[in-house]
Amino acid sequence: MVPQTTGGLDRRLAAAFAFAACLAPTAPALLVGMDTPQLTARMLAEPLSPAARTGVDAWYGPATDGGFWALGLARPTAQLARQLLVDLPMSTPDTGAALLARLAAAGLTVALLPELNDVDTLTDAHQVAAAAPGSRFAGSLRSFDLTPEAAG
Repeated sequence: MVPQTTGGLDRRLAAAFAFAACLAPTAPALLVGMDTPQLTARMLAEPLSPAARTGVDAWYGPATDGGFWALGLARPTAQLARQLLVDLPMSTPDTGAALLARLAAAGLTVALLPELNDVDTLTDAHQVAAAAPGSRFAGSLRSFDLTPEAAG
């Protein structure tokens, strides 16, 4: 975990990869969105296992809203991170497609992670809680009684 830099999300994500490359130049890096509380280690274990990593340059976790919840690079560099992320339109229904196009243009072999619903709205929160009913997130949501009827 590292502090975020200033700038838009595109620049903050690029800076995180650059920082990871400085800390461990030969190690892969995976950035995961904080709005996917249903994510489990099991969901990442197989696609990120040493056997599955062979020949993979990047990992992409699509979000149901057209964005992405995860991006991983097998060999992150500051230059590659800038190429992939800087000026990428964020929080649009086409963000994920634009990122995939950049990954392809960079000639990277991409492995897909599971598609997840990220939490942007109260409806999303209830869908995610239903997908992971035993999670701390679901328990917290229940404790707030934030049903659409109660909010209405």
